[in-house]
Amino acid sequence: QVQLVESGGGSVQPGGSLRLSCTASGFDINGFGLSWYRQAPGKQRELVSTITSGGITHYSEAVQGRFTISRDNALNTVYLQMNNLKGEDTAVYYCHMLVGIEYWGQGTQVTVAS
Repeated sequence: QVQLVESGGGSVQPGGSLRLSCTASGFDINGFGLSWYRQAPGKQRELVSTITSGGITHYSEAVQGRFTISRDNALNTVYLQMNNLKGEDTAVYYCHMLVGIEYWGQGTQVTVAS
């Protein structure tokens, strides 16, 4: 059974940093792309960042230059390093993988407030 489990969320002041992790089980992520999405209260889920199997990365304009996505295939884990966090980054962050069907993690809450 494929599972994606996120961790690393929490509360932080504006300008702070967090690193999210997403670990896959039941499946080898090597050879597949993974993404981070987020959903703020009252808003649609949006794509934040993607990393391909070859390590090519993509970021939304909202996070470009502040967030960094990376992967460690040996640990079956993808990361999202979030720096210079802003209030508008407050959301539940989800890990996503498309392998024939979509897989989502349970989400991890990120709250940015002073």
